[in-house]
Amino acid sequence: MAFNIPNNKLDEAIQWCKNKVDLISIEDQNFIANFENWNANASYFYDNNGNLLEFIARHDLDNSQMAAFSSKSILNISEIGIVNENPLELGKQLAAKHGLEFFSKNTNSEIFAAIGDDEGLLIMVKPNRNWYPTQTPSESNKTEIRIENNGNQIELKF
Repeated sequence: MAFNIPNNKLDEAIQWCKNKVDLISIEDQNFIANFENWNANASYFYDNNGNLLEFIARHDLDNSQMAAFSSKSILNISEIGIVNENPLELGKQLAAKHGLEFFSKNTNSEIFAAIGDDEGLLIMVKPNRNWYPTQTPSESNKTEIRIENNGNQIELKF
């Protein structure tokens, strides 16, 4: 699961996290992943139940803030991971049934597909695909998601 944070606050979020959780190094003690195609940067950590979490700063969103980073700086759930044998087909089904759209900044495939926009994404992956930037394989868990799309409430169960 990922959380959107203000696009100018990732460095502060990293400092805020350091005495609370162990941040995951991307390489050489760098805690920031760069996603050029998505115009975003992110940092990763695990919660106390072993779930991989992410703070993501999406630079195409006009959401910068002047206040110091705190828990109040977490804007919304940005991404929810869904494990499915056929991510691309699941994405097509969700698009047809609920009027959702594939994320325009992503190259969707049989292994990894994304539905939504910078405000919220469903990230669909095949089982046992490692969650970036770890060696933690994806596994299916019972998940219920409520989203809003163009004023329509959608409830999904996986």
